[in-house]
Formats: sequence, structure tokens, C-alpha cells
Amino acid sequence: MTNNLSSKDRKAYAFIKKQIISYGKAPTLREINKITGGKSPRSASLIIDRLIKAKLLIKKGREIKLAETHRSIISEQTINVPLLGLVPCGSPLFAEENIDAYIPVSTRIARPQNEYFFLRAEGDSMNKSGINSGDLLLIKKQNFAENSQRVVALINHEATVKIFEKKGDMVILKPDSTNKNHKPIILTENLIIQGVVQEVLPADLYE
Repeated sequence: MTNNLSSKDRKAYAFIKKQIISYGKAPTLREINKITGGKSPRSASLIIDRLIKAKLLIKKGREIKLAETHRSIISEQTINVPLLGLVPCGSPLFAEENIDAYIPVSTRIARPQNEYFFLRAEGDSMNKSGINSGDLLLIKKQNFAENSQRVVALINHEATVKIFEKKGDMVILKPDSTNKNHKPIILTENLIIQGVVQEVLPADLYE
């Protein structure tokens, strides 16, 4: 959805989404102008209007929401979620679970009663599902999944992100990519589900 936007609009959207995800509230027009170089409140307002037209944001009165989640940007508490190592979205590669940083996330998104972690995606095997190389993936930690969910799976100590499908005793980890070189992985054992993808944040956040 961001492909037809200008670089300034994409930068503003990444910043707005970061503020919503991390702090539960939108940035001010002045804060948006600091990021984009705008000179007046109208400059930031026009950016918001374009993001609404692109169906990335929703505005009701003074309240703005992320269109993809329909979550309100009201003020709320946050929890710190650890950012771990890279996880591939191509051929499975080992993901080192070293904590690189802690990222504050709204408790409306990361529920305190659950466990979460961030991984940075690598590769292009899930780009049709909205996961591009470098994106931050907010993962809800759990050892099970429903069909069609995007999961982090561990195969012989190597992690990968794929779409989960279970048929009888078989599990199929399916890519969703414009790159036809990526093929489904079919398993009957040696598979551990590490978690389910809850949110995808732009690649240029927390670099």
C-alpha cells in the first residue's frame, strides 16, 4: 500500500505507526513535521490526509487509527518486548536468540498475560503476506498454531517464518512470495512452533 506514496509520506507513516505501536498515541503535527521537514501544521495534515486516502490510517473526529488493525491511538501503558536476532524468510537459517534491545509496545497489542518477542525478518519468501526483508515481527510466543497463521517455526534448530497448514499427520510450511524459487516445506516431525506473527513493523524502525 505504501508503494505509491512519496518517500516523505512513507517516512511519516513509519513514524506514526511506531508511535501508535510503541506508545499508544499518535505524534503531534509538529512532531510529524520534524520527521518530514514540513513547515506548517497544514503540511502534516496533508500527509495524514494522503495516508487516509491510501487506506493506511482511519480518522474519526480527532481520533486516528491504524487501518490494518483498527486500534485506537488512545494513551495507554506499554511493556518492553525483547528484540532477538534475525529470522529468515527464505531458506531456514539459525536465529541466534541474543537480545539486541528492548522495544516498548502498547499493552493493547502485546497483552501482559502473554509472552512476546521481536525478530527482524530476512529474505523475500513472505513478501506477499506483508513481510519484507528487514521488517520487525512482533511474535506471540506459543507452541501451537491454527491453519493459515504466519508462524516462526524451528526445524532442526533452524528458524523460519512461513504460513502454517496442518493436514492429518503432515505440517506444511508455505511461503507466500513473488519469488517462485521458494517452495513449501513438508514435515511430519522435527518441528517446533516458536510463536505466531502478531504485527509487522516497517524495516526502518529501530535500526
